[in-house]
Amino acid sequence: MGRLQAKDWARAALGALAEGGLRAVAVESVAARLGVSKGSFYWHFGTRRDLVDAALRLWESDTEEVIAELAEIADPARRMRTLLELALGEPTDAAISFWLISGADDPAVAEVARRVTDRRMAVMQDALRLLGQPEEEARSRVVAGYGSYLGIAALVRIGAIDAAPDTFVDQALAEMGVG
Repeated sequence: MGRLQAKDWARAALGALAEGGLRAVAVESVAARLGVSKGSFYWHFGTRRDLVDAALRLWESDTEEVIAELAEIADPARRMRTLLELALGEPTDAAISFWLISGADDPAVAEVARRVTDRRMAVMQDALRLLGQPEEEARSRVVAGYGSYLGIAALVRIGAIDAAPDTFVDQALAEMGVG
């Protein structure tokens, strides 16, 4: 492996976070994931907190990249289906969302989790409005749909289910009024 970049550390920190929450983002364990010594961490970061902040920025940036890709889908119903398929096809992100909400007692974590959640829900709400739903109804449906997504993440986390049911995307779309 070539010389690691700060983004490599941040990506590995997100992997650790997805598996064990914020407490799992320890310099030693992230270094082990990367197959490097703890000393190489200090080329990029001064503290563990710096690493956590970089991981949070990366997670937010990843969200914006997905949103930009979705914006290229003209049909709002297709955009919603694609969004849900992407969300459920990437269980790591759902786990990160779950853990960050669980770690919301940290103001910096809460702020990023809130910003990302608001951004995601706004994209969903815009699609529903384009499909003719009134503002308030679209908001209510998005809250229920996003809440279901987080609920799936929680159920997977506790081992109650292995993954979202195969019919989840169709059911969620129907509940949100997307034909």
